[in-house]
Amino acid sequence: MNTVPTKLRSGGAFLTVFLKEVKENLRDRRTLMSAFLTGPLLGPLIFVMLINVTLNRELDKAEKSLPVPVIGAEYAPNLVDALKAGGVVPGPAVADPERAVRKQDADVVLRIAPDYGKAWRKGEPVQVELFYDSSQRDANTSVERVSRLVESYGRQQGALRLVARGMSPTTAWPLQVARRDQATPQSRAVLMFAMLPYFFVITVFMGGMYLAIDLTAGERERQSLEPLFANPVARWKILCGKLAAICAFSSASLLITLLAFAVVGQFIPAEKIGMELDLGVHFAANVLLLMLPLVLLLSALQSMVAAFAKSYREAQTYISLLMLVPLIPSALLSFMPIKAQAWMYAIPLLGQNLGIMQLLRGDGVSTEQIGLCLLGSMAAALVALLATVQMYRSERLAISA
Repeated sequence: MNTVPTKLRSGGAFLTVFLKEVKENLRDRRTLMSAFLTGPLLGPLIFVMLINVTLNRELDKAEKSLPVPVIGAEYAPNLVDALKAGGVVPGPAVADPERAVRKQDADVVLRIAPDYGKAWRKGEPVQVELFYDSSQRDANTSVERVSRLVESYGRQQGALRLVARGMSPTTAWPLQVARRDQATPQSRAVLMFAMLPYFFVITVFMGGMYLAIDLTAGERERQSLEPLFANPVARWKILCGKLAAICAFSSASLLITLLAFAVVGQFIPAEKIGMELDLGVHFAANVLLLMLPLVLLLSALQSMVAAFAKSYREAQTYISLLMLVPLIPSALLSFMPIKAQAWMYAIPLLGQNLGIMQLLRGDGVSTEQIGLCLLGSMAAALVALLATVQMYRSERLAISA
């Protein structure tokens, strides 16, 4: 990368720099691994594998027989029979139920008091205890399953008591809540893929990161920027050629990721949990449109940050810190859900996040929202580009450290 193309002196600087950087970095193994393999391919595969493992575990616990230690099973044989009918397999009693759930020896433990039968025969309220650890997310499905069975049995027996006394079972429930869930099967997928927008942004970021570092801090460290800048060519043209190469790698990384999700997304058993997932051509085309101005923005920011560094390693440190910025919108929407307003789509990163979430929900993105997203991100990209041009005009950048 120390040779300077003679074509720079005869015009066509932008295209010459672009082709030079693309060709040379296509031979760089580290850049190729980062742009085309590590994030774009391995990321979706690992993401989908984790979701599949989680869903299959949850489905197994919801459908298969569930072993539950029961203390005092002999005091409530009818309740135990109802649990068996619901797929619960009563297990032997444990001496210390609190310790059993804390040590994850059991997801949930049911304890029936010795006076259960006596209170039941008198028609008095009885109580059973469920021991569980709510911090163990893997146990939540089991806890909910046992809780529903016990409560269902209680309501059924309460209704029978009212009938035996010549009263209507509805007497005990004067108010009934009719729930009307407006969520569609596709909109429920947002719960599972809330971090997907951040994943796309990081893919774009990683796709051009090593290239951005190498084309600025790397060449400066190798002392190849000075002879490049010595050519009678405007530095902004050299910068645009380098940025075009970075954008090309970032865009290719994003395309591979979208293709990978479209393929591996078909293997997610979303329909088994009442969800519908569409990561096909329509989704990919809209995501690509929303992300294009962000490709330029991130490339310009990476180049600008790398220009501050005096060495390749120093630039890696700075840009690694910059990688935390795309996390902010996803974190905000995860912890503080907000109602999207029109102006929010004009904010870079936030607009892309909101748009991709709407696509996942199946609501689609309107022309106005797409326009605001493109205009806002492109304006920010132009500001970052102008700032980077100023950095390239500095003589400090031309002088190798």
